[in-house]
Order: sequence, then C-alpha cells, then structure tokens
Amino acid sequence: MEAITIHKGTTIPLMNNNIDTDQIIPKQFLKNILKTGYGKHLFHDWRFLDDGRPNPNFILNQPERQGATILISGENFGCGSSREHAAWALKDWGFKIVIAGSYSDIFFMNCTKNGVLPIILPLEARQKMAAISPEEKITVDLPQQTVECKSEKYHFDIDSTWKKKFINGTDDIDVTLDYSDKISEFENSMPSFS
Repeated sequence: MEAITIHKGTTIPLMNNNIDTDQIIPKQFLKNILKTGYGKHLFHDWRFLDDGRPNPNFILNQPERQGATILISGENFGCGSSREHAAWALKDWGFKIVIAGSYSDIFFMNCTKNGVLPIILPLEARQKMAAISPEEKITVDLPQQTVECKSEKYHFDIDSTWKKKFINGTDDIDVTLDYSDKISEFENSMPSFS
C-alpha cells in the first residue's frame, strides 16, 4: 500500500448524498478479478452519455479537473452493496483521499484496506473545499490529522491502527508478515500428524 503522510492535491467536489457503490462502479464492470482497470468505469452512468461519448457536463470529464486526487462528497458515501470494486475504482482513477460527511461501514473498511484514505468532516468544511477553484490544492496532514484549505484547518479522527498503516504504507498482509518468526515458532511447536 502506498504511504500517505502529508498529501497536497486538487479536488473534485461531488456533493451528492447517498452515492452508492453501483453509481461508483456499475455492476456490468465487475468482471475483472484484478484490482486495476476499474478507473475507466468510475461513475460510468454519470460520466458517459447514452451513445458512449463523455458527458461534458460531468465534473470528472472537465479538463481542468484532471489529475485531482481528493474527492469531496456528501453524506453516506459508498452505501449500497458491499463491492470492494468501488474502492478499487476510486484508487485506479487516481483518488488517494475521499472526504465525506459519513460512509457505509463496509465501504469505509474497503477503502482503508485498499489505500484510499476516508476522512469524515462536517458539511461546512466540505462546502468550503467544494467551492475552491480547480487549480487550488488542499493539504491533508495525516500525522496531525488535519485538512487545510485556504488557511483554515479542520481536525479529523482516525483509528490509530489505520493511521499507522497509512503512514507506513502497510496492509494487513504486511502486518501479518511482521509476526512471521512467531508464526514459524508456533508451527514448529505443533506435533506432526503424518
């Protein structure tokens, strides 16, 4: 997993509430067993017109928004089905951080396990971030647990275990491997049943 300590990035505001996982990555694109290749289908039904052309009115298609790494959104982001593909699609498109008012529990955990940092901030803070120009950046300081936008800082909470994993760029497998000597010691202490 890629480490996140202090991240400065441009934003895409998509302030709808209740954006579900089928809107994030529609079901017809869940055929790939890899974690990559989903970004091109992110928000597909909003990004593309019925004839397959990009919708010029959808914010992800606007040239000045390309390269944004922080998504600002509404309440209950990632609700609906528990598909992990939604987190994969966000990451594959290039988002490193999602800032919302609340999340579906399963989606929140899928983000943390796949290197997308989910942050919860109140509406007032998110509205200020949504109003900045496409070229302006906000700063997420994970060690200090703050988001800075136009000289204002907002504190966010994060579980200390997930904070450590993001800062160190480690996932659950890495944590397990830290105990490989103890696991081997335990396995060697077990009687053989051959």
